[in-house]
Amino acid sequence: MSAQIWFLDTNILVYLFDADEPEKQARARELLRQGAEIRLSTQVLQEFYVATTRKLAKPLPPEQARRVVEDLGVFPISRVSHHLVLSAIDRSVASQVSFWDGLIIETAIADGARRLVSEDLQDGWEIERMRVWNPFASP
Repeated sequence: MSAQIWFLDTNILVYLFDADEPEKQARARELLRQGAEIRLSTQVLQEFYVATTRKLAKPLPPEQARRVVEDLGVFPISRVSHHLVLSAIDRSVASQVSFWDGLIIETAIADGARRLVSEDLQDGWEIERMRVWNPFASP
């Protein structure tokens, strides 16, 4: 039986490098060792680069952030398509979430994720065959 597919939102990856949040950093690192099949998207990689080089209290140097983005290529990376953008618009309107959250949701669904790991969306929210999980809110 194959591992369950988890789609990671950007914030989970950012916490891997956020020294000001040691508990969340440890939890994010633990998540990567849990044996799930991790999926990411081009959107997540773009947001990760910007967040880690500009938004952390102690930003990563651009060269280091680039190396991390390169290393994240070990996971399957979904490309954001025209179809996903249109689906994200529809999701944003129907679910009253931001367009960017809608795009994360739609990409995760398209990838067959059973779990969307995110701190930004409502923990436990069931969307089609997928459940949102905030690993910082629940054990």
